[in-house]
Amino acid sequence: SQKHQVEALNTYLLDAYAKGLRVVLIVDEAQNLSVDALEQVRLLTNLETDTQKLLQIILLGQPELREILARSDMRQLAQRITARYHLMPLDASETGAYLRHRFRVAGGLHSPFTASAVVRVHKHSGGVPRLINVIAERALLGGYAHDATKIEASDIDRAAKEALAPTRAKQS
Repeated sequence: SQKHQVEALNTYLLDAYAKGLRVVLIVDEAQNLSVDALEQVRLLTNLETDTQKLLQIILLGQPELREILARSDMRQLAQRITARYHLMPLDASETGAYLRHRFRVAGGLHSPFTASAVVRVHKHSGGVPRLINVIAERALLGGYAHDATKIEASDIDRAAKEALAPTRAKQS
């Protein structure tokens, strides 16, 4: 039952606390949680000793999460949030640096994206890293299929048209 699960979690957290450990729960895509699930997350914030919370909770999500937490029925959870950080979209220069970084991490030596391609990636993505990734991946796949050594602006336009929802691709 849910009661037994919470008791087992509390026992684990107290044991971890006794060992000097900190436990962190990270919830990605938290905007997709139901109101009931968010209420359960709120209840987990009650697991504490006399001096310290036993569980640190990090909610990660799209801007919709901010809207959900602003609702009156989410007030109790929103009041328990001690720190908030909102990532803003990357500017054009940051988009280029981000693409180069991702390419290096993947083992590439020289980014195949031309300067004009980077500009188009930024324009189509609005600087949102997730969309940058989607567009760049599609363009790289297309470049590979055509044995291209460079990714041009036209390749980015085609990739964005294929990869993004029609309403997003038309905004460019």
